[in-house]
Amino acid sequence: MNASRRPMALGDLPAVMAVEAQAYSHPWSQGNFIDSLAAGHLAEVLTDDGLVGYFVAMEGVDELHLLNLTVAPTRQGHGHGSALLAAVLAHAHARQLPTVWLEVRASNARARALYARRGFDEAGLRRGYYPAARGREDAVVMRRALARVHPPSASLQEAPDALE
Repeated sequence: MNASRRPMALGDLPAVMAVEAQAYSHPWSQGNFIDSLAAGHLAEVLTDDGLVGYFVAMEGVDELHLLNLTVAPTRQGHGHGSALLAAVLAHAHARQLPTVWLEVRASNARARALYARRGFDEAGLRRGYYPAARGREDAVVMRRALARVHPPSASLQEAPDALE
């Protein structure tokens, strides 16, 4: 069955929370998702006969910050993470946001490899960012620069000879 994306809704949260619990030792809380939806953050689910995955991203000044991208553990390895990430990048491009940022656990080699394949570079390290079984774990900060389409400036349209 083909998976399809749509905006995340409050009614999706029971399934989202089940996937969070399966995917992470320290999952987001339901309140994190409710707050993200209430704030108007970009949030989508990927579904077929059930929840495949989802993402939440926050728009900022000249950037999109990917807060959470998760594929159900039983559905990983089939390109769903890549499809969700492509959707995030498409949203950033459509909104003319030149940079996408994210944090990923330093130990999450599979996710880091996906982000690297999609053009993300490591930009820094946040020490002790994530809770872990034994204290805290570092986050690798990654970014991807996108081509930005600039609309023509009104002043340049009105005075083209100013460029000469």
